[in-house]
Amino acid sequence: MARYTGPKTKIARRFAEPIFGPSKALNKKNYPPGQHGRGRRKKQSEYAVQLMEKQKVKYMYGVLEKQFENLFHKAAALPGITGDNLLALLESRLDNTVYRMGIAPTRRAARQLVLHKHITVNGEVVNIASYKLRAGDLVGVREKSKSLEAVTNSLSIHNARQFSWLEWDGKEMVGKFLTAPSRELIPEKITEQLIVELYSK
Repeated sequence: MARYTGPKTKIARRFAEPIFGPSKALNKKNYPPGQHGRGRRKKQSEYAVQLMEKQKVKYMYGVLEKQFENLFHKAAALPGITGDNLLALLESRLDNTVYRMGIAPTRRAARQLVLHKHITVNGEVVNIASYKLRAGDLVGVREKSKSLEAVTNSLSIHNARQFSWLEWDGKEMVGKFLTAPSRELIPEKITEQLIVELYSK
């Protein structure tokens, strides 16, 4: 399955944000990558700013170009604010929910757990990272996978992570996706209006 496999630190430095999780490189080299990273930067055009925001969100959620474009068109067809709908669709992905529940420390790790059939939805194994969850769906760790060190370590660190649109039963290792979150509940620093403006051109 297609996914970004390039250097993670380079991407994090480009956006000056820990896109793929905590990165020491952001503290050591707090300037963009490349030979001109430390030099004077030209003022970015409006298009460049919009494109950067779209790229940032793509990398953040692990979505490739065509997938992202399709999601945007779905969001635009839904009632309400397109930018809010887009983020709600991204948050409804199975891999993102596994990450939010603390089963995996990063979205990349969550994607791997899903692809390797360690995750169930409503009791059935689902190995599609982009699977769209609906209100009331139960997301859990497969019985044979509950003792996986990667899972237990992540839950021991992230078990305090609470999001109002999710419920988590640590004993059974099962969580419920209550509903797609509203914009103000999503903690990432995203200016979704820039993405809407980009696709509206």
